[in-house]
Amino acid sequence: MSQPKSLIINSPYEVPAQYWQQARDGSLALVPERRPAGYEIFDIRNNTRRVEPLTLVNSIRERVDAWRTADYPGVTSVTRRLLEHWCDRSVRDYPFYFCQLEAIETLIWWVEAVPEFKQGIHIPGDEGPWKRICNKMATGSGKTTVMAMIITWQTLNALTYPKRNKDYSRAIFIVAPGITVKERLRVLYPGEPDNVYDLFSLCPSEALRQKLNQVELLIENWHTLMPLKETKRSVVKKGAESDEAFIRRVLGKLSGYKDLVIINDEAHHAYRVPAEAKISKKHAAEQGIDLDEATRWIEGLDRIHKTRRIQRCFDLSATPFAPTGKASSEAGLFTWIVSDFGLNDAIEAGLVKTPRVVVRDDALPSAKDYRSKLYHIYREADVAEDLNRKAEPHESLPKLVQDAYTLLGADWREAAQQWAAAGHSSPPVMLTVCNRTETAARIEYYFNQGDAHWPEMHAPNRTLRVDSKVLEKAERGESATSNKVYEARLKEIVEATDIPATRKAQLLQLKKEALLREIIDNVGKRGAAGQDLQKVISVAMLSEGWDAKNVTHIMGLRAFTSQLLCEQVIGRGLRRVNYDTEMVMGADGIERELFRPEYVNVFGVPLSIFQDVGESSEAPPPPKPSTQIESLPERTNCEIRWPNVLRIDRVVRPVLSVDWKSVEVLTLDPAQTPISAELAPAVGGVADLSKVSKIDLEALPEGFRLQRLTFLAARKAFAAMREGFDGGQEYLVFQLIRLVEEFLESDRLEIPSLFHQDPLRKRILYALNIDQVVQHLLRFIHEQNQERLEPVFDEESPIGSTAYMRTWYTTKNCYPTQKSQISHMVGDSAWEKHASDLFEMSDKVLAYAKNDHLGFQLHYLWKGSKRKYVPDFLIRLSNGKTLVLEIKGQDSAQNKAKREALDVWVKAINGKGGFGSWCWDVVLEPHQIQDVLSKHQI
Repeated sequence: MSQPKSLIINSPYEVPAQYWQQARDGSLALVPERRPAGYEIFDIRNNTRRVEPLTLVNSIRERVDAWRTADYPGVTSVTRRLLEHWCDRSVRDYPFYFCQLEAIETLIWWVEAVPEFKQGIHIPGDEGPWKRICNKMATGSGKTTVMAMIITWQTLNALTYPKRNKDYSRAIFIVAPGITVKERLRVLYPGEPDNVYDLFSLCPSEALRQKLNQVELLIENWHTLMPLKETKRSVVKKGAESDEAFIRRVLGKLSGYKDLVIINDEAHHAYRVPAEAKISKKHAAEQGIDLDEATRWIEGLDRIHKTRRIQRCFDLSATPFAPTGKASSEAGLFTWIVSDFGLNDAIEAGLVKTPRVVVRDDALPSAKDYRSKLYHIYREADVAEDLNRKAEPHESLPKLVQDAYTLLGADWREAAQQWAAAGHSSPPVMLTVCNRTETAARIEYYFNQGDAHWPEMHAPNRTLRVDSKVLEKAERGESATSNKVYEARLKEIVEATDIPATRKAQLLQLKKEALLREIIDNVGKRGAAGQDLQKVISVAMLSEGWDAKNVTHIMGLRAFTSQLLCEQVIGRGLRRVNYDTEMVMGADGIERELFRPEYVNVFGVPLSIFQDVGESSEAPPPPKPSTQIESLPERTNCEIRWPNVLRIDRVVRPVLSVDWKSVEVLTLDPAQTPISAELAPAVGGVADLSKVSKIDLEALPEGFRLQRLTFLAARKAFAAMREGFDGGQEYLVFQLIRLVEEFLESDRLEIPSLFHQDPLRKRILYALNIDQVVQHLLRFIHEQNQERLEPVFDEESPIGSTAYMRTWYTTKNCYPTQKSQISHMVGDSAWEKHASDLFEMSDKVLAYAKNDHLGFQLHYLWKGSKRKYVPDFLIRLSNGKTLVLEIKGQDSAQNKAKREALDVWVKAINGKGGFGSWCWDVVLEPHQIQDVLSKHQI
């Protein structure tokens, strides 16, 4: 059996079919089944490794599999619609990972499945008064999307079944470990423009999506759960904060609800410390754990439960364990874990980069375990002793550390050259995680003062040392103590970054805490403060929210006392650059759609799973550079706008009509209608003609304006018809005005006098004969029903625009544009590239945009189901029309259904008015594009 070329052996979208297992000879062998839930315990002191099974999770997996096969018995109709929609890969561009679907299915199973599928299953808690349930999911496996699924499931069911408050709630409180994660989670608010509900089409219908907006959601740092500090110098002693005051301060708008759902993100920060657990703060800190944080987090949730009740708490974490005081033990794993998709599973599915650790070198190995000394650098006695002292920054690093940087630097240097040649806008990043601030200062000096061997690594303005105290304050939203030197260092990095001057000026105005967060949170992101960084040095580890995708090398210079700690450090470098897939024939003869491998090279972190690259040790090719697709504000002349339509209703209304050919001619005799008169004073019946005065209506033109006469006639007609008209009165008035205008301008109204053909005299005659005119016209007005298309607009976002497109990235072939507000045309076919070339050259086209990530979509029915239709191009023609163009190589019945929906949409929008003139077309052959452009120019 041939070995796969990489450790990626499973499709991310299907249940894992095989896994790697260490054979007796130390090599990796394929096992043709799913990896059992469990966790590796790697005791570095005794050089032993074992796998501890998660028996409860394995049992739950079997129950959930059987429940899924039985078609989810017990679920509500709302939940069934959600599950069917989420499992349908055809309704979204990027299907959900299997691990995401399994995680949400397991939670639903526990709440909704019929009892026979849960018989004998008991999920222990944390000995607290409220229920907890945990999904263990590796870094990069999509925990944020699972949170969105939980919110959708809970909210829609709570609104549909309000009496089932023990199962569902629309009041949801998410607790995050810091500001970085909190900001990342803003996509969970349904009103955010880049929310995950729309991005991943989480709702099966627009009605349910609108309903989801009724969720009461709050996302806060755990720091808000801290009790308020009493003001020591206050004259008025207010005492401790009451529970009710605490609830109102922390929950705000949620304080009016009971039976809350809690979601703990990175839940390994929240646990109860058992009384028998003997763990010091120092030992906890060595494992990257803040005991005070864990205690305050749980105590705060306890206070919420005391007054508002926590219905259920959902925990999500890659490493859900609590410290036990033992150096290497599984005893601290949360006992309420119900699903498991660990780091090994994520590596084998390609969801993350594959970590590669040192397996050998050509120097003497460690005397303790005969491994390469580069495998766990800090463990070597001379290294630990040297790095664990208060040394000055200029003091030399231990020789082994310098050798390690020379070797890892050589590989980083080659990767940097490959990335530059491939067109990446940011370099690969080397991350160092060290034991204390003095060590971090020494490493920074080593790079910045030129001690490092490779000249490319002498880049002070591309090297960031993360001050852990400043970062901790930044995560809390607090101000750190003054440190002018460090603040100046941060500003030097920003000054040297190749970003627009306006953005640079904004950054330089920030305080050091905010500036550090801005730099560290945007490492490798184009146009941001961390764009050009190539080395990051931190103490302990960076927060979970740090997800730089361009970390390719990691140096560990601290003690690693557990496998979980190794995973947490490695996790900072596991984010993939892109998600290209390829069809790969497996050793079992089955072809699978797999992610292409990406790697992170690791020194000093003793991770037990590794990628053995063989004797050649050839560097992998760099991942494809991604192109930034953005809307260009300066191209406002190329902006294309459209109405966002939720649906189109067919409305039947009564319509007044006149068959003008059958209308008899009405003749107004001027001889019967005086328009002027002369008056003279009279006495005894005799008038004095020498004193004549005249009343002439022609001298009062403002009283006989056509618009006034039209409204007057319409009012009289309305008075005559209002009782017998079936439609609305405003609609009746509108139609009567139109008919009166047509009648007054028609040849059905005649004045047989040349003298009275003067426009003013005509209007005067109309006015004086208005009753006759109205009565004559009413004889020929008929009422009939007429169908009209009425678009229903999205109230939240009624207008879409190319200007509103969110910036996104792709590794597909891209072509810069000139006539489009979108920077590039992403080519999915030669046809589309040909079409864009014609649009760019044609004088009939003023602007165009490929409908990719724009949000312009229509809905249509196909085989009884509502489907989403995304036309290919929007084109603004030189005659002012907007053309919706579809390109199809072949036709089908479903494509015809799409076009019928598009035709209805165009008719409805044109009939409504106010959005310009719209048209649509489809081309089935490339040569038809020019003809279509000419056709709609008319």
